[in-house]
Amino acid sequence: MTPHLRENFRFQAASDQSLLVYFGEKISIETHRRIVRFLKLLEAKRLNALQNIHPAYCSVLVKFDALKFTHSEIESLLTPYLARLEDVKLSEPRVRKIPVCYGGEFGPDIVEVASLRKIAVEEVIRLHSSAEYTVYFLGFVPGFAYLGGLPEQLTTPRLDVPQKKVPAGSVAIGGGQTGVYPVSTPGGWRLIGQTPLKLFRPDAQEQSFLAIGDEVRFEPITKEKFAELAEA
Repeated sequence: MTPHLRENFRFQAASDQSLLVYFGEKISIETHRRIVRFLKLLEAKRLNALQNIHPAYCSVLVKFDALKFTHSEIESLLTPYLARLEDVKLSEPRVRKIPVCYGGEFGPDIVEVASLRKIAVEEVIRLHSSAEYTVYFLGFVPGFAYLGGLPEQLTTPRLDVPQKKVPAGSVAIGGGQTGVYPVSTPGGWRLIGQTPLKLFRPDAQEQSFLAIGDEVRFEPITKEKFAELAEA
């Protein structure tokens, strides 16, 4: 690997059959864009040596057959892709708008979030819905997008005891992140609202409403509008 590439990327063995490729040491849009370019290159010219690819905030985990390849061999196969990242031109991100009914039975933790942050509930809603978010990656459950861009004033610790069942469509805050639970599942993030949109449809051609690289904007709606959209 050339000195220039060494400065921007780092390999680390994660197990006997997986390798982490680090694109930066902290969460940033630039690091995210490097990862998206890398994924696009792998999509255009797939490496049969790789069994699975898992992007995250600052890294990509690649899984391979340890009976056929070593970590060094996988590094050698990936290095040419890393050298070509700047050749990839990214298109304008797709903007996804998500209607949200904040508070009440839809967001039972919003009062506590406001209290912990020492601001009004209305300010929680204003801050959360005025920000622009980026889908850094999907994980946890199918269709769950990890969104970067949460205003610092809303950073709130996760629940001490996770809930056993979070309703599908719940909009939540966990630390410095926000996201939407696409299906009903246990969860430890604080619920501040809910969307009537179905963000994961296993029978649809495009199963997930959100994809890596999308920009997301939340739009406050009333209970009446929630009911209307839920029936559509």
